Amino acid sequence: MDLVESGSVGGFFALRTAPPETGGAHLPLARIYAGEDGPLTARVDRVAARLGAPERRVGASVAHLGLAARLWSTALGPAALYGRFPGLDPAELSWDGALTSPDDLWWAGSATRPATAADLRAAVQEAHLVPLHAALRRDGRISPRLLWGNAGSALAGALRELTRWARAHGRPDAADRAAALVAELLDHPDLAGTVRGPRLRRASCCLYYRCPGGGLCGDCVFDHAPRTGLEARPPAP
Repeated sequence: MDLVESGSVGGFFALRTAPPETGGAHLPLARIYAGEDGPLTARVDRVAARLGAPERRVGASVAHLGLAARLWSTALGPAALYGRFPGLDPAELSWDGALTSPDDLWWAGSATRPATAADLRAAVQEAHLVPLHAALRRDGRISPRLLWGNAGSALAGALRELTRWARAHGRPDAADRAAALVAELLDHPDLAGTVRGPRLRRASCCLYYRCPGGGLCGDCVFDHAPRTGLEARPPAP
């Protein structure tokens, strides 16, 4: 398992196995999930301020989407490329919400898991996303449906990025393996229906459009931003 190569897929796939040279205030995610909410609250505040978000939940959604994408990508990339992926135990995976990838995540573990949908679900969805969603709901009002929509969108985004890389680098086997794993992951009740169609277009909105100049994401459920009078049309498939 070559984490350097899997990190070359894109910034979200990079995973440090040593403390960042720039330093940082990394904290095991297990402690955040257990109630040490300060770093997550600070991250939401930072994102909301940077975006000029009109509501705190908009900043929380965008912050969540980024972290969910990091978690899915660092697991799915190695799983598709090598047949195993880092264990990502929350006690061994530290995060600093003030930093960006690859410095934001630091994995101090060594155990790996086989590339099965069941193992990916246990390592990412159950060990991270479920308690992360609970932590964000402690921070403020945010819909579980929105959070799971973000999780599905982040997983689909990881698949798209990995597929592009695999095809460009002569690894169709990795693209096929990733597609099969994601299809099985999306069959779980929490993620089922969060994205749809061959383009894996999301079925809910992350609220980014509400920020000044935010616009629509590439996989947005809307064809036009709400409040324009055009969104009443049925969303494109």
